[in-house]
Amino acid sequence: MKLQASVFCAVLAAVIPALVQAQAPAPAAPAGAPGRIAFVSTERILRDSTPAMRAQKKLEGEFKKRDDELAKIADQLKHMQEELDKNSVTMSEAQRRNKEREFGDLNRDFQRKQREFREDINARRNEELAQVVEQANRVIRQIAEQEKFDIIFQEMPAYVSPRIDITDKVIKALEGKPPAK
Repeated sequence: MKLQASVFCAVLAAVIPALVQAQAPAPAAPAGAPGRIAFVSTERILRDSTPAMRAQKKLEGEFKKRDDELAKIADQLKHMQEELDKNSVTMSEAQRRNKEREFGDLNRDFQRKQREFREDINARRNEELAQVVEQANRVIRQIAEQEKFDIIFQEMPAYVSPRIDITDKVIKALEGKPPAK
């Protein structure tokens, strides 16, 4: 929690001077007038928005065959282990070693395929979610310009008032619906 707070403070320290400098040419607001601030939950966008759900379904379809293959191999390994446990006493030494070698070979192959599957699906998920984040950032910029926000935070602070949370507006805009005022 302390690390998150210190990172948040560091980001604020880096962003505020840039905002002040960027705001300099604009007409000055009356002294003491509060700036417009908003918050967007990137986590909710990546979980609840239509583009994110579409990306998830696309990934599921793309990797279903490999996932099914891994489940089949896992089931095969389970049956081989049960057979070894059940019949190892009645098998000859050569048969038992042969079955154990088959099991070990299949298990190594399974581990390798499982690792490759995780790496591939993580890489594709990152690609798909990067597109969703890019699209969301464009929408956030549009909303910021249209509604004259001075700053919009995307990381989760300790508390966010619902009145400055514009996540629902962003999600609706990503769905192609006009945001409610």
